[in-house]
Amino acid sequence: MQKTSLTALARTQLEAARSASSGRSATTIYGGHEHSLRQTLIALKAGEELAEHANPGEATLQVIAGRVRLTAGENSWGCWVGDLITIPDRSHSLEAEEDSVILLTVVKSV
Repeated sequence: MQKTSLTALARTQLEAARSASSGRSATTIYGGHEHSLRQTLIALKAGEELAEHANPGEATLQVIAGRVRLTAGENSWGCWVGDLITIPDRSHSLEAEEDSVILLTVVKSV
């Protein structure tokens, strides 16, 4: 069993994002190439985004800190701390409306 403090890890990743030229930082908490399930903690400075990209499989996004906006085509959802949203099965983008940390959980398609 592995125990991880998302609060402490979020704080560390947000500090890294604030000092990175890209304005973002990420770390895989669980999974990898040998697993179907992958959980990644992603920190973004306010105004930064993950440009439109394809959905890699079933996925959810949980906001750990801050506020983000998920956009898929004509649809857009504002997400705040504590929100869990199912990511649509189509191309989408994510923008940090303020300094934010999200937990992305993905089950890779076979």
